[in-house]
Amino acid sequence: MKMTVEEIRRACGGKLLCGDPEAVVTSVSTDSRKIEPGALFVPIKGERTDAHAYITATFAAGAVATLTEEHTEMEDSHAWIRVPNTLSALQLIATAYRQRFSIPVVGVTGSVGKTTTKEMIALALSAEKKVMRTEGNHNSQVGLPLTMFRLEPEHEVAVVEMGMSDFGEMSRLAEIAAPNCAVITNIGISHIQQLKTQQNILGEKLHIIDRFQEDSVLFLNGDDPMLAGLRGKLRVKTRYFGMQPWCDDRAEQIAFHPNGVRFVFRTNGIAQEVDLPVLGLHNVTNALAGLAVAHFLGVDLEKAAKALKEYQPLAMRQQLHRHKGITVIDDSYNASPDALKSSLDMLENLREQDGRCIAALADMLELGALEHRAHFEVGAYAAGTGVDALVTVGTRAAAIAEGARSVKPEIPCHVCASNEEAVEVLKGLLRCGDVVLVKGSRGMHTDEIVKKLLEYLG
Repeated sequence: MKMTVEEIRRACGGKLLCGDPEAVVTSVSTDSRKIEPGALFVPIKGERTDAHAYITATFAAGAVATLTEEHTEMEDSHAWIRVPNTLSALQLIATAYRQRFSIPVVGVTGSVGKTTTKEMIALALSAEKKVMRTEGNHNSQVGLPLTMFRLEPEHEVAVVEMGMSDFGEMSRLAEIAAPNCAVITNIGISHIQQLKTQQNILGEKLHIIDRFQEDSVLFLNGDDPMLAGLRGKLRVKTRYFGMQPWCDDRAEQIAFHPNGVRFVFRTNGIAQEVDLPVLGLHNVTNALAGLAVAHFLGVDLEKAAKALKEYQPLAMRQQLHRHKGITVIDDSYNASPDALKSSLDMLENLREQDGRCIAALADMLELGALEHRAHFEVGAYAAGTGVDALVTVGTRAAAIAEGARSVKPEIPCHVCASNEEAVEVLKGLLRCGDVVLVKGSRGMHTDEIVKKLLEYLG
């Protein structure tokens, strides 16, 4: 990026306290430990730390300017810009910077699968276009603005993940990114503690279209009941992707094999064979979104499908580790009821002839009043899919064991209070040929279970 201090000041409506208005800023950071020469530092006041305390250190590291909401006067060779609120100022600056680019911006949201879908869309587009995409899951009120600053003149399209957990957040993100193409993966119950109902979640997600123009298009998952219910009801152009025969972009002839899944992508009378190196029906859905968007934006379908053949899952997202005849599925990044059910389906696809399917599942957080029922239903679903044994971690996850026993009373269930206890149980339980899924909300740190298991298996 490249903006002058004066351009930044105008964008956020701030007051330049000191410094050169023509100084050039080439990056923006909210982390004082990750300052590059030429950076603008944006100190955010957090619950534990006020980053204003690190402003001087960022100048020593090469920053040329800072925002501040604590200072009213300053004498310094560096640029200090006074603003009422540094987070709001960051968002305003990112909004102004994004408006310099006339390229397509694809916004991706949904309760489950945002990051994987974003990666597959970006990969499919990269077959013929220079793509800027969100790194990791930097999809928040802070992360999305920082992502927009990564846009450069050579980019032909951007794919940005947009996450929200409360009322009003998606509207702000839509103002910043101004997507003219958007994807909603599904409507689950993640963050229902704050948003109260699925209908509220749907309403908030739909704010992704707030900045749509006449030629903008919204891609919706036709296999999601709430999204399918929007057919013919929205003011914007829509395209549906999914397995339903009425979907505009759909998957047919789906066939799983030991190392992935094959299917035929059909759209507008065109059929394209696709071979994904990952398991799970949910990944077919993610790939459908990628192919649908790529085709809409003019990418050759054969090339897009070839690009998807090289897809590799991100860390802690259904990564397969095979050691001493045991397969460990590291899906520890996060969890929700829908995501857990998708992962349990995938677990069954990996079953070996004489091996067992074992699920180590931890608490799902932020489910509010639905907490007990959601965990109970996941347990019942697990027993119904043929899981041979369950290991649960946390007080909430104990209901998973209850649900499993309600369907299959004889299923072995090990209810653990900690990750350490779960590891010890798994060490005594696993044998050659077994497949074990490890999953839980990010706050449960189930990646610790994976790490200790892999160390044990060598």
